[in-house]
Order: sequence, then C-alpha cells, then structure tokens
Amino acid sequence: MTRTRTLSFWQIWNMCFGFLGIQFGFALQNANVSRIFHTLGASVDDIPVLWMAAPLTGLIVQPIVGYLSDRTWTGLGRRRPYFLVGAVLATLALLAMPHSPALWIAAGLLWVLDASINISMEPFRAFVGDLLPTRQRASGYAMQSFFIGVGSVVASLLPWLLAHFGVANTAGPGEVPDTVRYAFYFGGAVLLLTILWTVFTTREDPPGQLAGELEAPSAEIERTGSPVNAAVRVRIGMAALVLGLAGCALVAVFGLDKQLYVLGGGAAVCGALLLGRRYARGGMYAAIVDDLMDMPTTMRKLALVQFFSWFALFAMWIYTTDAVTSTHFGTSDTTSIAYNEGANWVGVLFAAYNGFAALAAIVIPWMVRAIGLRWSHLLNLCLGGAGFLSFLVFRDPHWLLLSMAGVGFAWASILSLPYALLSDSVPAQKMGLYMGIFNFFIVIPQLVAASILGLLVKTVLGGAPINALAVGGLSLVVAGLCTLRVREPRLESHA
Repeated sequence: MTRTRTLSFWQIWNMCFGFLGIQFGFALQNANVSRIFHTLGASVDDIPVLWMAAPLTGLIVQPIVGYLSDRTWTGLGRRRPYFLVGAVLATLALLAMPHSPALWIAAGLLWVLDASINISMEPFRAFVGDLLPTRQRASGYAMQSFFIGVGSVVASLLPWLLAHFGVANTAGPGEVPDTVRYAFYFGGAVLLLTILWTVFTTREDPPGQLAGELEAPSAEIERTGSPVNAAVRVRIGMAALVLGLAGCALVAVFGLDKQLYVLGGGAAVCGALLLGRRYARGGMYAAIVDDLMDMPTTMRKLALVQFFSWFALFAMWIYTTDAVTSTHFGTSDTTSIAYNEGANWVGVLFAAYNGFAALAAIVIPWMVRAIGLRWSHLLNLCLGGAGFLSFLVFRDPHWLLLSMAGVGFAWASILSLPYALLSDSVPAQKMGLYMGIFNFFIVIPQLVAASILGLLVKTVLGGAPINALAVGGLSLVVAGLCTLRVREPRLESHA
C-alpha cells in the first residue's frame, strides 16, 4: 500500500535532512575507527574481528526498532522518537571514542556508536515509505543519498583539513591525534543538530489518518503462505543448527582460524532462533521470524544483490587504510609521519567517493527514468567494481581519486535503488519491520566478510590488504548482475 499525497521538494528536504548527521557519524566511524584500533595496538589481522561489533548491532537493533516503531505513537509521532534517542546516544559515543584508553573500550564504544546510529537510521528508511507515494520514493531515497554524500564528504575530510590548519596530526604511542579527536567532537554536534531539524520540521500522521491516505499497491504483494513456511522454517533451522555446530567443531579440532567461529556460531544461532519459533506465542520474536520466512519475492531476490554489495563495502571500510598506507605510502608504522599522512589521505578518498555519491544522487532519478531501476543499479555497481579494481593499477595515491568516482556512483545507488525496488512490495503497516528485516541482508555479508577476509588475506591473497579490495570489486559486479533477477516495479510518472 502506498500514499496518495504528493510532498513538495522542501518537505522531502526536511524529512531527509537528519540523514546528513547520521552519515556524518557513520563516515567518521568508517574512515577513522581502524586508525584508532591500530593506534591502540591492534594488528591488521585483528581489524576484521574488532569491526564485527558494527554489523552485529545492526542485525539485532534494526528489526527490533522497526517492529516497535510500526507500533509507536507519541507526541513526536511514529518514527521521530527513535531518531532522537539514537542521535543522543550516538553523540555521546562520538565524544567518548577518541579518548578510549584501551582497545577493548574502543571496540565497546564502536558497538554503542553503531547501535545508536542504527536506532536512528532504520526508521529513516521507513519514513520515506510512510510519507511518500510510489512515484516519489526513488527521489526520496536519492535525497537521502545526497545528504549521505554531503555529510560524508565533510566528515571524511575533517582530520585532513584540521591538519592543514595546524592541528597536531601525530601523537605518542597509544594516543589518538588531535585531528581525529576534534573531528569526532564536531561530528557529534552535527549529528544531533541535523536530526533535531528533521524532528521539528516534519510531521507524521496518526495511524488512522495514515491508513485513510493509502492507495492500492501497484502490484500484488507476493507471499509464500504460513503453512508452507512452518515446514520450511523447521528444515532450514535444523540444517543451519547442525551445519553451524559442525563448523565450530571443525574449527576447534583442526585449529582453523578463530574468526571462522563467527560463521559457525552465527549459523547455529540462526538455526536455533528459527526452531524456537515453534514455542513462541505471538509477540515481537514471532512476528520477526514469521515475516522473515514470509517475505515478499522481491525482497528474496534483492537479498543476493545486497549480500554482494555490502560484502564489497565492508572490505573497503576495513582494509582501505591498510591498503593505502602500506602500498601507496610504504609504511605500517602508526607513529610515523608517512602512515598518518596516508591515513588522512584515506579520509580524503572517503570524502571523494561520498562527494561523487552526492552528485550521483542528483543524476540517479534521471537515470532511472531513462533505463529503469534495475539497469541503473547494474551500471552503477559495475562502475564501483571498476573503481575497486583500479586500486591495483594506480600507484600514485592522487589517481585514487578517480577510482572513487566509480565507488561514489555505486554507493549512492546502493543507498537508494534497492529500497525503491523494495518499498512498494511490502505492506505499509509493516514498513518499519520489513526495512529492519531487509537490513539482515546488509549485516550478514559484513559478518561473513569479517569472518573470512582476514583468512583470505593471509592464506590466498598474499598478505596484501589491497587484494581484499580486488575481491570487493568482483563482488560488486556480481551484485549488479543479480539485480537483473528483480522485478521492475510499475512506477507512475514522477511529479
């Protein structure tokens, strides 16, 4: 079901403005957390495991927040209370992280920061589905991508800019440089203020009024049927439990890489949760499992697209700092001038791809009108794959700015077009929950990447972090090809 009421440009602007702050915090996290971990003594092999906190929190938090926000109505509305709570908690985490006295505290604060960002981010996705008609949703998600790009450009550049204004960019062993600390302070303020802007400039309709403004969907929502799902759920749950436990046993017996416990343990836990549904008598847990098993066909097909897309992105976030500092700046010594210059350059590169993403967000609605959602996403993901692979070709770090042009188009597309493909195939009264469930297909590939990338780098990729980016490039191309399996929705002409 979709809305009939058309919103103005500035109404869409206001409802998406908070995403600028969310991405400001997210970009600071992506560009600087590996640097903080290294500063506090983590080795390159430790980084994937330390990053697991981020996807794990999304896996847990987003469906819960989606379920609750579907059933919330307060003086601030349906989704806005979650924006505000997440913003306050994320701001506190940003202020504290650069003062972490030990590695385990930094890892814990990453957990808090990512959980808080997820509390705000998931309802923002459902917000677009709540407030915009089908014909405006691609534009709404593109507006979010625009703010993501703008916020990320400034956030990623901050340490580099501060260094150019004379702020200290090096520090003693175990200490985070002032450039990073001040960037996190500024990011906390931006995150809180921009979400407050959306909270106080955008209204939400009460559930009864929202229901009265809904129109029939453009296509039937495809369901699989609860009786079949019960049997399928048991078979899948049993298989996942057995395979997960067997995998953990193999890791223990043969002394395999301990990161593989994440795969085995994750599969076993998922299997147990599916099997446990048999004993649940309604409530949130039962609703999440039932709707996961009964998800629309479009979501099932998009799951593969999301898996390969986010596997690639996670490889970039955790390995770009190591790849650029070791390959293009020739050092892994975190106290050296060259390393910190390289780490700052990674911030510039991340700013560049987000800047290109902001430009791509302007182009994407026209691209969609010309060639459709699916072919647009395929094209953008292939551009991103080429950008990743070019890291192996360019040796002058300045040429990597060109690589980031392709990555930026892929990033803008990943943040908008899958949601536009999905949003009209899910029931409006469960928009929040389904957006949370859709996040599973963002989180699971990140957990897989965190489990196996470290092992691949050590055993197959010659110990060179830059080769992890090549794997990411190929993964983006596969994601693009999988997009062609997804049904193109019948969108009305854009207003």
